Amino acid sequence: MATVYLSLGTNLGDRLGNLERAVAHLAEVLDTRVLSPVYETEPWGLTDQRDFYNLCVRGETRLDAPTLLVRLKALERRLGRVEGTPWGPRLIDIDLLFYDDLVLDEPALKVPHPRIRGRAFVLIPLLDLVDDLRHPALDCSIRALAAEVDVTTVRRLDPTLADELIEADAGRAHCACPRS
Repeated sequence: MATVYLSLGTNLGDRLGNLERAVAHLAEVLDTRVLSPVYETEPWGLTDQRDFYNLCVRGETRLDAPTLLVRLKALERRLGRVEGTPWGPRLIDIDLLFYDDLVLDEPALKVPHPRIRGRAFVLIPLLDLVDDLRHPALDCSIRALAAEVDVTTVRRLDPTLADELIEADAGRAHCACPRS
């Protein structure tokens, strides 16, 4: 089994509901799931849009990295995602951040995700799951990368709101969801 880290984000419609549905469907590809708290984050890249809700997930999978990516992108489409403007509004976005210590640089798949560095909306929730993880391509810790970002662009949601998502997933098999 491989340990993977995913980033989920949404800024259209019912953002918490979008995350809840995505996390529920992750059971199709991950045998266990641990969720970070949910954060409201400022848009990155294209800034004239609604704030995002983001979280990270640590999980175990039996799928190889290319198959996992294909299944994650299919899940996004099933949940209603349509391709649009790069960095623009989206119903759901699921990115494969890390797959064990694998380093891949192929046209269809780059692991670790090539744009982790500099993205507070990924690094801060990721720190809630693991702070001793090393980025295998950059040879530095997630904690060191998080120290480089502007943390004022991410705000942890009121725990009572985030708990709705965690509680919705807590009853699903093989899920370990930490409370903040």
